[in-house]
Amino acid sequence: MTDRRDFLKRSLLAGGAAALPGLSGCALGTRPAGHVVVVGGGFGGATVAKYLRMWSDKGVAVTLVERNPRFISCPISNLVIGGDKTLADITLGYDGLRNTWGVTVLQDEALAIDPAGRTVRLASGGTLRYDRLVLSPGVDFQYDQVPGLETEAARSTILHAWKAGAQTVALRQQLEDMKDGGVYALTVPKAPYRCPPGPYERACLVANYLKKTKPKSKVLVLDANDEIVSKKALFTKAFEQYKGILEYRPGSELREVDAGTRTARLDFDTVRADVLNVVPPHRAGDIAALAGLKLINGRWVDIDWLSFESVNTPGIHVLGDAIFPAPTMPKSGHMANQHAKVAAAAILNLLAGEAPAASPVLMNTCYSFVDSKNVIHVASVHQYDAEKKVVMPVPGAGGVSAAANELEGAYALSWARNIWADMLA
Repeated sequence: MTDRRDFLKRSLLAGGAAALPGLSGCALGTRPAGHVVVVGGGFGGATVAKYLRMWSDKGVAVTLVERNPRFISCPISNLVIGGDKTLADITLGYDGLRNTWGVTVLQDEALAIDPAGRTVRLASGGTLRYDRLVLSPGVDFQYDQVPGLETEAARSTILHAWKAGAQTVALRQQLEDMKDGGVYALTVPKAPYRCPPGPYERACLVANYLKKTKPKSKVLVLDANDEIVSKKALFTKAFEQYKGILEYRPGSELREVDAGTRTARLDFDTVRADVLNVVPPHRAGDIAALAGLKLINGRWVDIDWLSFESVNTPGIHVLGDAIFPAPTMPKSGHMANQHAKVAAAAILNLLAGEAPAASPVLMNTCYSFVDSKNVIHVASVHQYDAEKKVVMPVPGAGGVSAAANELEGAYALSWARNIWADMLA
C-alpha cells in the first residue's frame, strides 16, 4: 500500500505530463501550426489549451472561450457546503494561460457552430474561425425529467449545487438556516452522472456538519441507483459513523418535486425536507447537440478514442463529462484533465499531418472526504484497446483505500493544488 501511495503521489506532483509519456508535440517530425478554438475552461478545456501551446512550443494559436471570468473547482466544493472551505479557496484565474502560455482567453459564450465553415458564433456577436475545435462543455441538466423543476423560480429554491459557484454558496446558506431537527434530503440520479462518488461525499460532509452543530437533524440520501455506485464498501462504513443522522435509501428514484413545500415524490414514498437538494439527470452540455454531434442515448457524445474527435463531425474534438464514457471510466475532473492531454497530442499530430498515438494511456484518482479531515480514494489506469477501439481499464492497476484516514486527506488537498496548477499555471 505504501509503495502504491508513493507512486501515486509522485505522479500527481509531476504535474500530470508524465502520465502520458511520448505524447509531447516536440516529438513530431513536422512542426504543427494552425488555430484551435477551445469552448469551456474547466478541467478539460483549460488543460487542452495549455498543453496545445506547451507541446507545440507555442506554434499553434489557441483561443479559449469561457463564459465565467474565473475557474471554480467542483472537486473540493463539497467542503464548502460542509463549512470547511470557502468559495475563494476553490476559485482560480486564467492569468497563467494568458501570460505564461499565450492563450487568448475570451469571456464569452459559444452559441452556434458551423462545422462545414469551421466557425464558432459567439454571444458577443463575433465569429471565430478554427482549424480544429475542442468542446469541453461539461454537463447540462435534464430538467424535463424532473416535473416541478421547469421554472427558474423552482430551481432557485431546489438547488443542485452540482456546478460549483453561486449554488454552492446558496446551499451552504440553506443548511446554516435550517433548524436543529430539520431534514436535509439529497436525490442522486441514475448513473452515469458527473462525479460518481460526489453525492455520497456530500452526504457525509453535511452529516458531519449537522452532527457537530445541529445533532437532532437528519440526512436522507435518496438514491435512484440500486446501490452506492462508487467506493461502496468505504462509503457504507463511513455512513456508519453518522448512524442516527444519515439514512441511505437505494432504489429511490425521483419522480416529481413540489418546490413550494420542498417535497420529493418517489415511486413508493413522499419525502418532505427542510432543505431539498436535487441533482437532476445529466446530459452533454447544450453546445454538443447544437453542433449536430452524434449523441448516444440522446445524452452523450460519441467519439473516436484515439483523437477524441466526434465520430460524425470531422475537426471537432470533445472532452470530459460530455462524452459517452468508456467501460468503468468515471466522469471526473482528473479524467477530463487526462482526456485533454490525449486530445492535445492527437490534435498536434493531425495538424502536422501525422496519425494520433496508437495506444494512449490515462489515469484517474478520485478522493472523497468522509469528514473534515479523513479521506478515501479510488484510482484506475486505462489504455486504448485497438481491437475493441475503446479505452479499457488495465487489469490490476489502481485500487481503493484500505480505510479512511487523515494522510489521504493531505494527499487530496495536494492533488487539488497540483491539478489546478497543471491546468492553469
